[in-house]
Amino acid sequence: MSRQYLGPYINFQGRAREAMELYQKVLGGKLDLQAGPENRISHARLEAEGAVIIASDGHPDYPPTIGDNMAIAVGGTDRKWLTKVFQGLAEGGKIKRPLGPQPWGGEVGFLIDKFGINWTVNVEAN
Repeated sequence: MSRQYLGPYINFQGRAREAMELYQKVLGGKLDLQAGPENRISHARLEAEGAVIIASDGHPDYPPTIGDNMAIAVGGTDRKWLTKVFQGLAEGGKIKRPLGPQPWGGEVGFLIDKFGINWTVNVEAN
């Protein structure tokens, strides 16, 4: 059985651990932090009472501009459906990073839809 989620994705540019630990303290729930090189948070996920927040420290060589540090995240385990979602959202928009494999497993892609909204699509590893 597949599962899906929809929620915000936030690039905290080096402050993801601090922010997500605060959100967990306030909202409760389960926090999963995955650190990469130099102990930077490559992927964080907080699930609390039906809410999902996805975050990372971003990449130091690509700092986000104001307004570009947030996206709507859609993800789950159904690769076929999520690939269709990615392609549909990309129509008339701009792909920033095509769906591709990630070190933690699964795939992720980033895009801006034709309305200027940032999206991240995450296919979770089964």
